[in-house]
Amino acid sequence: MKQPATGRWTERSETAFYVCQIALSAADFAEAVRAHWTIENRNHHVRDVTLGEDHSRIRIPPGPFTRIRSFALNILRANGVRNVAQARYATALNPDKLFDYAGS
Repeated sequence: MKQPATGRWTERSETAFYVCQIALSAADFAEAVRAHWTIENRNHHVRDVTLGEDHSRIRIPPGPFTRIRSFALNILRANGVRNVAQARYATALNPDKLFDYAGS
């Protein structure tokens, strides 16, 4: 955590406990945890931050719009887009890029 008064970072540690019904080796368990965070970082975080899902005022029913955002994200990923924010910006500058995604 960064201290506002000094501008220095203080060291901290965090312990997480996971409950599992099957016995896994440490390597297999670490892979399962990493796989979970891969989904979070590539999908949920992008939808929340880049596509503004958390700031959406749509509350009832949010499901169809969530699926539209996921569909758009899947189209971008299928076209090799690695940085969704950058792709959105480039498309805003040149709307003809939308047809590039549709043709693949």
